[in-house]
Amino acid sequence: MDRAKFFAAVRSPLFAGKMAEKQVQGVDAILDEAERRGTPLAHLAAMLAETHHETGGRFQPVTENLNYSAQRLTEVWPSRFPTLASAKPYANNPRKLANKVYGGRLGNVAPDDGWLYRGRGLPQITGKENYAKFGLAGTPDKASQMATAIRILFDGMTDGMFSGKRLADYDSAAGYRYAASRAIINDDVKANGEKIEKYGRVFEAALRAAGYGTKKPTVPAAPTAPAKGGLWAALVNIIIKILRGGK
Repeated sequence: MDRAKFFAAVRSPLFAGKMAEKQVQGVDAILDEAERRGTPLAHLAAMLAETHHETGGRFQPVTENLNYSAQRLTEVWPSRFPTLASAKPYANNPRKLANKVYGGRLGNVAPDDGWLYRGRGLPQITGKENYAKFGLAGTPDKASQMATAIRILFDGMTDGMFSGKRLADYDSAAGYRYAASRAIINDDVKANGEKIEKYGRVFEAALRAAGYGTKKPTVPAAPTAPAKGGLWAALVNIIIKILRGGK
């Protein structure tokens, strides 16, 4: 795969013409894992599209931002905070808010579980039961490490560990259904499916232009005939002697 061609194709339409070093590193890490696993091109494009959306284009693991004003809380969680008065005790208090909105659900049972198991990752996982799916119930901070976040991204989207829906569910003879595949991560398809479609098409075109998945396996060179004399000759003589009974 020609990564220079890939980055040239995505830099302008998706990154306003410029990518920071961390962004490049994040994309490279995903491409490395895809090549290692042999991920189908359209599936990789969908994962890149979701990561672009979920991280705001940063392509680094993020931790959920729970530092909201009272007004914003009434907009994000209107059923939990129907009035400014009900939101004020949790405004600009991320830990208290996490325990309020995530406590008692998603496998969270201890008083501080909402905060401990808040969203982390590329696509973020939230709640103790979801961390447990990836073997992180005892070490939730690992979801913020790139290697672990990439494992969560690939396993979660490939095996349906986020919502039950998998990348393969959206394969189509007419082309990959990127907008609908948003449901793998979140059921907000109406709100964000169009963005995922746009990102997915750009990443797909860039991967094709770069030759992703077209590299043929390297065929080992035929062994060369051993040179006469030297070590090889000595080994042959030893074998002959053994066959003759050591004479």
